[in-house]
Amino acid sequence: MEINDLRIIVTVLGFACFLGICAWAYSRHAKTGFDEAARLPLTDDDLPVSNGRLEKEGKTNG
Repeated sequence: MEINDLRIIVTVLGFACFLGICAWAYSRHAKTGFDEAARLPLTDDDLPVSNGRLEKEGKTNG
């Protein structure tokens, strides 16, 4: 087997993996997970932000 045969095999396997990932990303099975992840920034169940370090240090600038 020559180096060019190995290059062809790697290229074909890489392309097959690419097509598999594309098929998975556009499948109905993955759609529900992607829709849920897309709505995450819009949810209002975040905890309030505290000043953590500033509260412990007395809120001074020096």
